[in-house]
Amino acid sequence: MSDGGVRATGVGSFPGDDQRDFDEALAIVLGELAADERGLPFLPEVPGRGATAGLTGRTLGLVAELDADLQPEGWRLTGTSGAPPVDQRRARSLLAQDLDALEERAAGHTGPVKVQVAGPWTLAATVERPRGDKLLADHGARRELAQALAVAVTDHLADLRRRLPVASELVLQLDEPALPAVLAGRVPTASGFGKHRTVHPPEASEALSWVLAAAAEAGATPWVHCCAPDVPIGLLRGAGARGVMLDLDLLDADGHDASAEALEAGETVVLGVVPTTGPLPGDKVLVERVLRWLDLLGLDPERVGGGLVVSPACGLAGSTPAGARHALELAQAVARAVTG
Repeated sequence: MSDGGVRATGVGSFPGDDQRDFDEALAIVLGELAADERGLPFLPEVPGRGATAGLTGRTLGLVAELDADLQPEGWRLTGTSGAPPVDQRRARSLLAQDLDALEERAAGHTGPVKVQVAGPWTLAATVERPRGDKLLADHGARRELAQALAVAVTDHLADLRRRLPVASELVLQLDEPALPAVLAGRVPTASGFGKHRTVHPPEASEALSWVLAAAAEAGATPWVHCCAPDVPIGLLRGAGARGVMLDLDLLDADGHDASAEALEAGETVVLGVVPTTGPLPGDKVLVERVLRWLDLLGLDPERVGGGLVVSPACGLAGSTPAGARHALELAQAVARAVTG
């Protein structure tokens, strides 16, 4: 996918609240990343368009084996069979519309392309059971959700490959911002007075492995993104992630060491270094920061360059279109400068 140099990408979300904003986001992504061999373009998300365009809604729109609808508290499985509820159909239709736009504008693209879906543990911590409370409270329900998501990922990647037949590589990004809280027993119950029980690492790894294996078997490279503290990098790699996407500001000593191990093993580390809030620094500041990080880990930029990707620290939904464009420009500039 790369000539050995550091690459650049984005996490996924962009600002806006209507279809024109999605069109602008797609134009920015393709304009900044598709024409450069160091760039990894992706299907942008514009969650400001409503719950059906957010990470959870987009992913539930893909999961044909489970029916879900929108309640005042958020997404909930219905426990029924038959035609999908109207909200889920809307989410599915909106994603298909976005994929149509990607197919049209990226026709003939021969480089890599990335798409994002919510991971099984973030969904379990977010989506409610038919009888109330999160899926996280029900061992059987969370297994069923993970298995249904694996099927959905297979179908989604087959659709993407049909739409972009000459893309050199498909990357499936599994978004798991809630995973550290799930592992630590920090997810609140519906009442708000308690916490859901801790999910132990073997079960967490198994559910992740079903989805990541489905992506790999569909011919995609599976990555996991988590812009939260205490990212279990070793668990993610053990479950089959060939890339991890991290916020550099949130890494502790264990995270630095685990990132070095991943790079030395020939896997990918996507380093979130471009801020998503406040004034953006110059590219020289960010280049120096990446080089200091590599030096701290005892890694040669030239040797690990092909496995290192630079990105914004997290999504850009809270930015402006101009700010989002500038963030991707900075990521590109940093990627080019680190290894030349």
